[in-house]
Amino acid sequence: MKLRVALLFGGKSVEHEVSVISGIQAYMSMDTDKYDVIPVYMTKKNEMYIGEDIGKIENYKDIDGLLKRSQRVIMISEDDGVHMVGYPLKKFGRGVDEKIDVAFPVVHGTNVEDGAFQGYLKTLGIPFVGCDVTSSAVGMDKFIMKAILKEADVPVLPAKLYTLSDYEDMEKLMDSVESALGYPVIVKPVNLGSSVGISVAKNRAELASSVDDAFRYATKVLVEHAITKLREINCSVLGDENEAIASECEEPLHTEDILSYEDKYVSGSKNGGSKGMASVSRKIPAELSFEKREEVRELAVKSFKALGCNGVSRIDFMIDEENGKLYFNEINTIPGSLAFYLWEPVGVPYKELLDRMIQLSLKRVRTEEALTFTFDTNILNTASFGGSKGSKL
Repeated sequence: MKLRVALLFGGKSVEHEVSVISGIQAYMSMDTDKYDVIPVYMTKKNEMYIGEDIGKIENYKDIDGLLKRSQRVIMISEDDGVHMVGYPLKKFGRGVDEKIDVAFPVVHGTNVEDGAFQGYLKTLGIPFVGCDVTSSAVGMDKFIMKAILKEADVPVLPAKLYTLSDYEDMEKLMDSVESALGYPVIVKPVNLGSSVGISVAKNRAELASSVDDAFRYATKVLVEHAITKLREINCSVLGDENEAIASECEEPLHTEDILSYEDKYVSGSKNGGSKGMASVSRKIPAELSFEKREEVRELAVKSFKALGCNGVSRIDFMIDEENGKLYFNEINTIPGSLAFYLWEPVGVPYKELLDRMIQLSLKRVRTEEALTFTFDTNILNTASFGGSKGSKL
């Protein structure tokens, strides 16, 4: 019997549209001999819809019309597993009822890639593809991620974190940046991807503008030293915290100081619509010496394991061309287009990549099932609730 996979995309995120593209790419490439795949569109309110038209990209030109033709569902956990059932629930019976074996989130950004959605799936008790709650959250928070990678001896650039309280005194904030980092700097929302809200500042006026923009998207902002002669190299990793392999390397090409949202998702849309990250101008393989290529790939795997990742991630690196040093930049725990374009050059077609990701999720479940989460105790039989000075349980 085929495994029933709910492939989820969209969600409450500024990267909603990008997720739709990535999700439908994955849906169209899934091995239907092994899996019965149900595409699930999540609205910007995180409402879930299924239906015959959900898996067709052309229908997203009119989302309101699409939803009217589709069925809203909710996930519920029952004795035999997790079901997607029609909502609102009917008084007699529940109409639509789709039992699912695995959830496959292809979602990007805050609220869906940052551990929140993974926690929801874990609470339901359904196996899900990709990073777990902790690694998803850490991978989205650029400041916490840097701290963990420093402990693992992964090279990262110096940075400062600022909150909304810091933002109230912009002059003091900018003085702090200039004192600690100087110029140029890169200003980033601490927990977003797809280059949203990210910009380079080369002087105080640009810094003020960059900070204003970043705080539009997040309550915490990261400011880090910017490499003047920068070369960006990306590499994907497949596996888990125990065993992982690296893909081919790429060098993304862009029009400004950094790879922008438009470079990633809009520039390839003139002839028939964007193809997500698969449409970005890039060199594959990147023009690297054998030694530098292996350094990137080895550091990618080391970083992936240090962060406790699972499934497929894409790790973005920076090379300072003045001294040749390699630095970790950021990780995308659910990368655009699932980085399939980096795996095909090393002999892993997209269909196989998706299959491996599902198998890794099932491996994690088997491992977790071997752990002990409860033990016999009579603490409730002996506990006293009679006074305010009782001992802590």
